[in-house]
Amino acid sequence: VERRIRFRKPMTVAMLAGRRTTRPFGLDGGGEGSPGKTWIERIDGTQRAMESADSADVAAGDTIVIATPGGGGFGAPD
Repeated sequence: VERRIRFRKPMTVAMLAGRRTTRPFGLDGGGEGSPGKTWIERIDGTQRAMESADSADVAAGDTIVIATPGGGGFGAPD
């Protein structure tokens, strides 16, 4: 799931998230899920990656993108 939040005025945004460096585990032989990611897309087209515990100043028109981690698999993939 990917969420996009566009800012209408300058402000400070803070992120506190898990499963950014550790992948969600699978069960009963299932594989690991995808880690989550968060980044800011600036109005000028540049991007800034955010850490799992991070904050940044944003301008009007900037967008924060939050990609949630995927769940781990269940059962052997045969």
